[in-house]
Amino acid sequence: MNSTNSINQTAAAQHRKPKLGRLQGENPKVGIRPTIDGRQGGVRESLEAQTMNMATNLANFISSTLKYSDGTPVQCVIADTTIGRVDEAAACAEKFRREGVGLSITVTPCWCYGSETIDYDAQIPKAIWGFNGTERPGAVYLAAALAGHTQKGLPAFGIYGRDVQDGGDNTIPDDVQEKITRFVKAGIAVATLKGKSYLSIGSVSMGIAGSIVDADFFQSYLGMRNEYVDMSEILRREKLGIFDQEEFKKAMEWTEKNCKINEGPNTNPPHKVKSREVLDGEWEFVVKMTLIIRDLMIGNPRLREAGFLEEALGHNAIAAGFQGQRQWTDFMPNGDFSEAILNSSFDWNGIREAFVLATENDSLNGVAMLFGKLLTNTAQVFADVRTYWSPEAIERVTGYKVEGRATGGLIHLINSGSAALDGSGQQSVDGEPVMKPFWEITEDEVKKTLDATTWFPAEGEYFRGGGFSSNFLTKGGMPVTMIRVNLVKGLGPVLQLAEGWTVDLPAEVHKTLDDRTNKTWPTTWFAPKLTGEGNFTDVYSVMNNWGANHGAFCYGHVGSDLITLSSMLRIPVSMHNVDEAQIFRPSAWASFGMDKEGADYRACGVYGALYK
Repeated sequence: MNSTNSINQTAAAQHRKPKLGRLQGENPKVGIRPTIDGRQGGVRESLEAQTMNMATNLANFISSTLKYSDGTPVQCVIADTTIGRVDEAAACAEKFRREGVGLSITVTPCWCYGSETIDYDAQIPKAIWGFNGTERPGAVYLAAALAGHTQKGLPAFGIYGRDVQDGGDNTIPDDVQEKITRFVKAGIAVATLKGKSYLSIGSVSMGIAGSIVDADFFQSYLGMRNEYVDMSEILRREKLGIFDQEEFKKAMEWTEKNCKINEGPNTNPPHKVKSREVLDGEWEFVVKMTLIIRDLMIGNPRLREAGFLEEALGHNAIAAGFQGQRQWTDFMPNGDFSEAILNSSFDWNGIREAFVLATENDSLNGVAMLFGKLLTNTAQVFADVRTYWSPEAIERVTGYKVEGRATGGLIHLINSGSAALDGSGQQSVDGEPVMKPFWEITEDEVKKTLDATTWFPAEGEYFRGGGFSSNFLTKGGMPVTMIRVNLVKGLGPVLQLAEGWTVDLPAEVHKTLDDRTNKTWPTTWFAPKLTGEGNFTDVYSVMNNWGANHGAFCYGHVGSDLITLSSMLRIPVSMHNVDEAQIFRPSAWASFGMDKEGADYRACGVYGALYK
């Protein structure tokens, strides 16, 4: 048997149904459980239509309002019948298992039998919406069911409208919609993470703690697995041509037209300036590297057609990190181009869902990026939390007195690596800069984003092997949330966040400040929202209490969504500037004391990791 026949037979033996998306499995569905008073002979019969209408209306609201990160509407599964007794609850659970439900919402307008009808699945987020009406005691069931959840160690979120509704009112009040939306967004994120991989390409970068990948954290708290490949795998695939050759030609043409044309001046000293021939070779290499890293993450069926069956599979990675420094970058082109392009919402194949690729293999910042992406469906910006510039220091260095949101000073967010180009703020709504989900981005916005990005030859003092670093200046006026996950020995993971805004500075002021750091890297001037207390007393306190050298920011003020998500994963929040009225956690957290942040720590400690 010749080798070609052997490969063909192996490929045939491994034939399977194609993936529906980038990763294995379907998107998690929202399970809706209409519970009802089980007493036959008049009571149950009188409530059947109202109860099932609540479920149907809720499903319609969710599917018409929310989307998965791939842009498709969130799908709901409703129990086949109302749930009045335990047999019906069990039948519902079995249906949810078959249908791929990842979170559940129980709805009812009336009294039901609490512990007989609640959702007992310990690993999926769950909420109960008790209708606020006077005809039947929906609120009484809500309280009884939540008490059962708390007593049994199955935390659930309680949803109860502020205003009384009439019995025949099928509308969903605004405050209920807000809580349902927050719960579903966070619950979808939890369910999406489960079973996926974080792929480490390389190992620890320059002793950065976040790149010391903690597999127990990923497994126990996120339900994820860890995959590892050496950086030499990129070199192997490049040398042996294990990438889509036709796509490389397409990608190179696109890069020539949109990136290489915007190559910036070489800022290296004369003895480190490379020839045009060498730089052209580096452009080709970083494009190949981008294809290879993507294929390592999610696979590529085109490789199967070329006979590379193992390589075609990928690692089912929802996120990855590339070590780079220094064992790679001391002799090979850096990963900046690959990280920036993959994290953006477009490439040579058009507008598409952003990837998550953490520079320096900072897995904890990669998780922060994942949280932000899954909650907002937008690209994420990875950055060094580099410098606090006080108003006095800015004025001393530039002669400019800051104003507006910059009055308290600014934090300089800058890093050579994986800042999504979306972060330049060239997308817009009503003339204001934004970062959009990919399905809302226009081709004109892509062009503006690329035109606003300069690709500088890498600085030799950092990157001896060359490559190219993206440079852009984020437009001011965007609401953003900066996020970080940290690991604390003896405590476990904690999350910190800071809502704030991007800020514009006069061009000459920006240049003076930026040139003091690195003018070849992307810059965002960030002004956190201050509360006048604790870690948010002033901008200096935010910088001084940030838990690591890196952070990631996403578009919008989504701190409340992050707090809800963290509570589902049993990760306490160590630092935030969210109004207390916007905090939404499982009802059991109220049993751990009246100080919300202390209660969060105590509850997470008692319940422990979601997948322990």
